[in-house]
Parts: sequence; C-alpha cells; structure tokens
Amino acid sequence: DKVLYTMYCSTGMTNSTDTATPHGTYYIQAERGETFYNAQEEEGANYYTSWSGHGSLLFHTVPIDVNGNYIKSEAAKLGKKGGASHGCVRLTIPDAKWIYTNIKYNTKVVID
Repeated sequence: DKVLYTMYCSTGMTNSTDTATPHGTYYIQAERGETFYNAQEEEGANYYTSWSGHGSLLFHTVPIDVNGNYIKSEAAKLGKKGGASHGCVRLTIPDAKWIYTNIKYNTKVVID
C-alpha cells in the first residue's frame, strides 16, 4: 500500500502477442544473475531477475551488445510509449541492479 520506488522502463512490443509484456500477477522466481547474452537476438543485459517463465520474462538493464556495451538507442526508449523488448521489463542500470539486489524470491509482481 506504499510506493517504495519509481522507475522508468520500456516493455514489450505491443504489435505482437509474442513480444508483448503480459499483464497479470506474478512472483519473483529464483533465476537471476549479473549478465546474459542471447546470440540469436544479438543482445543481452545485466542485472536480470526473473518474474515469469523461469528466465523467460525478466527485469533487466537496457540491452548490451556482444562486447557488453549498452545499446544507447535502446536506452533512449526508457519511459516512452511503445514497445521495445520481447516481453521483458527494461530498466536503467541502477534500477535493474536495485531489483536484483533488493527484491527477494517470491515477491509479488503486478503488471498492469
């Protein structure tokens, strides 16, 4: 019943049910880590925390390239309307790290 933290984010592309961020109630899952890279998508991210699909839908930083550099054009989409991700919730580096560090397993997540 109390706002703890407000963050700018970008979410899934709304033009496809495959890439939209699904609405609903979820719970933080065990999968989390400092970095990942998906060669098929040619991007990864840092400070990821799973909230659905055991690693399929995550809170994480804006994308990184194969060399670990943040993709600035994707960072510019934070807080703007329109989708950017493939369903994940993209955050600033400090915000993704805050969730990774502070939000415990099984914490309720509501995507509305």
